[in-house]
Amino acid sequence: MSLMGKGRIPERDIEAIREATPIEEIVGEYVQLTPGGVDSMKGLSPFKDEKTPSFHVRPNKGYFHCFSTGEGGDVFSFLMKMEHLTFPEAVEQVAERIGYRINYEGGGPGRREKPGTRQRLVAANKAAFEFYREQFASDVQGADVARQFLIDRGFTKEHADQFGCGYAPPGWDTLTKHLLRKGFEFQELEAAGLSRMGSKGPIDRFHRRLLWPIRSVAGDVIGFGARKLFEDDKLGKYMNTPETLLYKKSKVLFGIDQAKRSITQKHQAVVVEGYTDVMAMHAAGVDTAVASCGTAFGSEHLAMLRRFMLDDRYFRGEIIYTFDGDEAGQKAALRAFEGDQQFTGRSYVTVAPGGQDPCDIRLERGDEAVRELVSNRIPMFEFVIRTLLEGYDTAAVDGRIHAMRRIIPVLAGIKDDALRDEYSRQAAGWVGF
Repeated sequence: MSLMGKGRIPERDIEAIREATPIEEIVGEYVQLTPGGVDSMKGLSPFKDEKTPSFHVRPNKGYFHCFSTGEGGDVFSFLMKMEHLTFPEAVEQVAERIGYRINYEGGGPGRREKPGTRQRLVAANKAAFEFYREQFASDVQGADVARQFLIDRGFTKEHADQFGCGYAPPGWDTLTKHLLRKGFEFQELEAAGLSRMGSKGPIDRFHRRLLWPIRSVAGDVIGFGARKLFEDDKLGKYMNTPETLLYKKSKVLFGIDQAKRSITQKHQAVVVEGYTDVMAMHAAGVDTAVASCGTAFGSEHLAMLRRFMLDDRYFRGEIIYTFDGDEAGQKAALRAFEGDQQFTGRSYVTVAPGGQDPCDIRLERGDEAVRELVSNRIPMFEFVIRTLLEGYDTAAVDGRIHAMRRIIPVLAGIKDDALRDEYSRQAAGWVGF
């Protein structure tokens, strides 16, 4: 038996849940799987960045094995590893997904999970999400401003509902009091990033802000992004949930729960820079769009997308970055290029004229213009090199020499010999040699 605050989970229930759960469906939420032989499916390891798939699932046996790391086990083991769950939490999560009712033993009425566990933090975020959604639709002070913010950017109620937009109301402790009344403890709310200790007691983290729920790959609300609405709000334009047991900004992507299936089917991911940009892309039909939350797009984000696209040495997916056309956008593109040697050959950049973002483009020129933005992508290598060459007079010999000196370190940093040779030839042509 497995012990939870609600009581013990009987072995018969654990076994029944294991038997009733197609492990390939659970694993498929994190990794794109393809046939790999008799009773075998394979994909890129979710535990290690790799080029050749070494991760195998045996559906009929109900287990997985990763040859790169040696990790293996059943569906519960997989979720424990991916979501940092305890064994009982993994059993409960799988049971909830397949609609199985656990017959707890020995817990008694009124018992609940141990305070501060992952399950409790997920429950707290879910309750906060429901509260913020109710506030968004209400006549509480400022909610109309939040709704109008989205309307002014071309979004309908349906778009707001699709992404679960919410509103943090006025008052220092409105949410905190609401959740305390529902049985949560302040320590849990603090651990979930929903509340903090003020000078006079517990207070809400977000006040008078438009909110977007940030979800895990599995769809759990694990944090929030918050946008400033009022000029007298002296904090930054955007705020995010702080790092918590659930929310690790280097490992989460806004919109991934909605985009993952399309990313898998289309073998493409579009990376944008903000919440409204993700909304605009999806509204325009680009349903592979995601964004990093409160941090630059990094290697762990890329590894996540590669797993969904099954990007390996045999099958190539593509990732498209949208950057502002200003200097900051150019630097972001260079960082992405330098940080991604395995994927550079299939990375693209698209920059809107005038430095507009996808939300602005959709508002001014419609959905088709957003789709054109994506289709007009250029290889990232070309974008980076041409950007570096700006400012050099390649019509003159000295200018060409200085230009080559500028781009040689970038070319030398490409680890793939074939790519480096090909890019060097192209770059020499652009310089004029």
